[in-house]
Amino acid sequence: MTGTTRSSGGLDDRRKRLLFRCWHRGTREMDLILGRFADTTIVSLTDDELSQLEHLIEVPDPDLYAALTGNTALASSFAGPLFDRIKSFRPGDQGE
Repeated sequence: MTGTTRSSGGLDDRRKRLLFRCWHRGTREMDLILGRFADTTIVSLTDDELSQLEHLIEVPDPDLYAALTGNTALASSFAGPLFDRIKSFRPGDQGE
């Protein structure tokens, strides 16, 4: 996969912006992790989860990648259920 498989058509501006930002992180590894997660879940995320995602994507790529791969702990202000969902997400997961 080289990029989003989801069209932003039909999404509100907030979701469009988040989908774009998840696919344009700066490092390919994070594009694939967050982009694929966003492709699968962006429509179903609640307003609270969207806020959590907006907050989480402010973490620099190296720090977020290290936390997602289990090499370091994520600062408690960023950790939470949404981070746990991203961490356990696998491409092809259904019902996210």
